[in-house]
Amino acid sequence: MMKIKGLDHVVLTVRDMGRTIDFYRRVLDMRHVVFDGSYNALHFGNQKINLHPYRAEYTPHADIPAPGTGDLCLIAEGGIDDIVQELGALEIPVELGPVDQTGAGGAMRSVYFRDPDKNLIEVACYIA
Repeated sequence: MMKIKGLDHVVLTVRDMGRTIDFYRRVLDMRHVVFDGSYNALHFGNQKINLHPYRAEYTPHADIPAPGTGDLCLIAEGGIDDIVQELGALEIPVELGPVDQTGAGGAMRSVYFRDPDKNLIEVACYIA
């Protein structure tokens, strides 16, 4: 039987590559990397988000790729109050939170907001 040990990357379909890259770099401190000469990715830790341009997606791709269909939960270090303050300083509207949630590793506090394509981004901090 197959034994999955982790998640390497996810893919987001985006309308405006530059705007998306700027948002994830500025707000979430991700590194923009171009690989194989023309593919865009956002790196953080040992994972990445590959970016596909809307209506010019790379093969293979999701059955019906569209901007705004992503829903990501990202784990941050520190406390959720620090995350809320950072979002406020960047004028990023918080849609929900902080709220208690249960993640893969147990209890956490989360805050939700949207990226430029309206994908739902959850940033969570585990409760020690």
